[in-house]
Amino acid sequence: MIEVAVASRSVVADGVVALDLAGINLPAWEPGAHIDVEVGAGVLRQYSLCGEVGADRYRIAVLNAPAGRGGSRFMHALRVGDIVRISPPRNNFALVPAERHLFIAGGIGITPLLPMLDRCVDWRLVYGGRSLASMAFARELVERFGDRVVLWPQDELGLLDLDVELGNPTPDTAVYCCGPEGLLGAVEQACASWPTGSLRVERFAPREDSGERSGFEVEVASTGQVLSVPADVSVLEVVEESGIPVVSSCGEGTCGTCETTVLDGVVDHRDSVLSAAEQESGKTMMICVSRGRGRLVLDL
Repeated sequence: MIEVAVASRSVVADGVVALDLAGINLPAWEPGAHIDVEVGAGVLRQYSLCGEVGADRYRIAVLNAPAGRGGSRFMHALRVGDIVRISPPRNNFALVPAERHLFIAGGIGITPLLPMLDRCVDWRLVYGGRSLASMAFARELVERFGDRVVLWPQDELGLLDLDVELGNPTPDTAVYCCGPEGLLGAVEQACASWPTGSLRVERFAPREDSGERSGFEVEVASTGQVLSVPADVSVLEVVEESGIPVVSSCGEGTCGTCETTVLDGVVDHRDSVLSAAEQESGKTMMICVSRGRGRLVLDL
C-alpha cells in the first residue's frame, strides 16, 4: 500500500466531493483505472481515477451513500493534510482504440470516463443524473467540450433516451457505460444487436447472483493439493483458510483484484468485471464469487 496525503478537497456536486491525493513517485496509470483506498483496518473501497493522466496527483470523486457500507462516510470526513493508504492503480475498464467512442454515464459513473475524453478524437458523451445539481463536473464538461456533451437531468427530461443513442448499431464504435445497475442493464439490452465487443461496462456494485450453488473441488497447481469448496463458501475463503497467500479486495466480484488463471476446468462466472468474451474463454476467474462446474485447476 502507498501512503498519500489529501492535497485538496472540493464539493463538485450535491453529495459529491473531489479529493486530490499527493504522494511520492505515484505509479503511472491509464484511463479507466481505479485505486483501492483503506477506509478502516483492513477494509478497502474502490474509486476510479478521474483526474489528468500524467499529473503528479491522483484525483477521485466520491458520492456520499448514507445507506452504503461506510466507505463514503470515511472519505467525506477527510480533510486537507489527512493521510490515507491506497493501492497502486489497476485497470479493468481500459480504453480501446476505435474510430468513434460513445460514452454513457449515470451519476457518479462519470468518473472513469472523464480521463478517456482527452484520449479520443471522435466521441460523444451522454451524461444523466437525478438533477443537474447532482451531476459532478457537468458544467465544466459543457464549457470544455460544447455540444459533444449531452446533459440529461432526470428531473427535467426523464430517463435517458437509449433508443436514440443505441437504436441503430454503428460499426467501429466503442460504447463505454458506467453508472447504476438499472442504466447498465438497459444499455446492455440496447446493445444486444451491436457487433460483439462493442460495449464495455464498469459496475460499482455486483450483479444480483441468484444462480444455484453446489460444491466442487479446486486443485492448487503449485502443490497438487485438492481443496473442497462447499456450496455456501467461496473459492477465496477456502484458499485463504488453507494458508495459500492470495490478494483480494472487494469480495463481491467488482474490483478484479483476485483474478486468477484457470489452467483446467469449466468456470461458472458470477463476477461483474470480465467481459462476455473473457468469461467465455475461461482463462481466468474472480475467485471471490465465481465457481466451478466440476474440478478446477488454478494457478495458485
